[in-house]
Amino acid sequence: MENKTARLTVLIDPARKQAFEKLCHAQDTTPSQVMRRLIRDFLVEHGVKYAPTPVKKTRK
Repeated sequence: MENKTARLTVLIDPARKQAFEKLCHAQDTTPSQVMRRLIRDFLVEHGVKYAPTPVKKTRK
């Protein structure tokens, strides 16, 4: 899983949001998971390379 370090706000009309959330629920996924997959696929499609932020280890 990717490290959650940034927030992306997307504005869409309420009817589209409701339809998207309903479809995500029907496919047993979350809107966030779908958007992360969309962004990853879009970057790959356009050959964009990036280094994911490393996960910080916690000390016990």
